[in-house]
Amino acid sequence: MKLAFVFRTAPHGSSVAREGLDALLAATAFCNEDEIGVFFLDDGILNLIPNQNPEVILQKDFTAAFKLLDLYEIENRFVCEESAQYAFIEAQSIIDVEPLSYQQWLSQLQKAEKIFTF
Repeated sequence: MKLAFVFRTAPHGSSVAREGLDALLAATAFCNEDEIGVFFLDDGILNLIPNQNPEVILQKDFTAAFKLLDLYEIENRFVCEESAQYAFIEAQSIIDVEPLSYQQWLSQLQKAEKIFTF
């Protein structure tokens, strides 16, 4: 894996997660889909929750754009089990992600040549 994109921030309240998704989608133009990994940890797993209503805080809902990972055939998608259990999102993620223990998650992340954190 060449590039890893780590999402650690909540989707709304700042533009960090949106900028990460933009960078991830831009990277698909330069790398093969098997060279990109997407990792969710801590508040970043909140990007995976469906049916959010960010309009209430005057934000746009961009999280549905994570479904583009299917279109771009990016299948290396991992979520930390501990974080997912904390947020109770295991059964309701907007995209398929592979749940891993924190140690397994780190092991996958260490395979990347470059890591971008958002």
